Amino acid sequence: MAGEAEARVDLHVHSRRSDGLAEPAEAMEAARAAGLAAVALTDHDTLAGIGEARARAEELGLPFVPGIEFSAYDESGTTHILGYYVDSGDRELEEHLSEARSSRTRRAARMAEKLNALGIGLSLEEVEAQASHEGLLARPHVARALVAGGWVKSYAEAFNRFLAVGQPAYVPTRRIAPAEAIRLIHGAGGLAVLAHGGKTHGDEAIRELVAAGLDGLEILHPDHGPAEIARLQGLAAELDLLETGGSDWHGPHDSRRGQLASQPVPFEWYDRLRVAALA
Repeated sequence: MAGEAEARVDLHVHSRRSDGLAEPAEAMEAARAAGLAAVALTDHDTLAGIGEARARAEELGLPFVPGIEFSAYDESGTTHILGYYVDSGDRELEEHLSEARSSRTRRAARMAEKLNALGIGLSLEEVEAQASHEGLLARPHVARALVAGGWVKSYAEAFNRFLAVGQPAYVPTRRIAPAEAIRLIHGAGGLAVLAHGGKTHGDEAIRELVAAGLDGLEILHPDHGPAEIARLQGLAAELDLLETGGSDWHGPHDSRRGQLASQPVPFEWYDRLRVAALA
């Protein structure tokens, strides 16, 4: 292992408990194989994989950060908020996540109905077969079911023809405001960080999130080029925000995002996040 000054961490990783392709333990094994010095599991709207991931990370001697990624919405569109070091036993958070899971199942069923009306014989059971039995259902699972059933040739085609906003099988998801996501994270003892906001959030929008309690910015992400990175780092310094980063990894065979350790996220950023969580 390289020294801490050279070591990379990855603070944005998904598993099959949301829309990733690897089991939580497999994600930790992949992180170790990639030479990471620390890793976070940040599944969408669920903490279901944290226990398994933490146990495997401990077996591997890999520093682990329990996390989550909230899908939030406001008048400007989608805002993803990462929550780090949240308490999975927090009652209000657990109630919210339970309702989110039920809402996503209803949404997947409605998308299947819409596809059926278009002459595509896709069942909810086929969609569920693409997901973990403990995880959430999301549009990627519908897309994978369409590919598996031979209805489309690719994941991209599934979204472009049927599942993207404005397409015939799209169904809106349950909405939570960014400020509410931040409140839930803080209520569970965690730290709230804006995910991959370099291209979607201007300075004023970020300042509004900071006024709502945002603790940090995801600086390094596959969606961010040099201009976004420089702007976000400047804001983080000005507003005294934590810096994080990660690959947004969804699995070894998923080309939508980066691969583990693809972002040069320094160990120092993980260490500052850890210390802030303990404060």
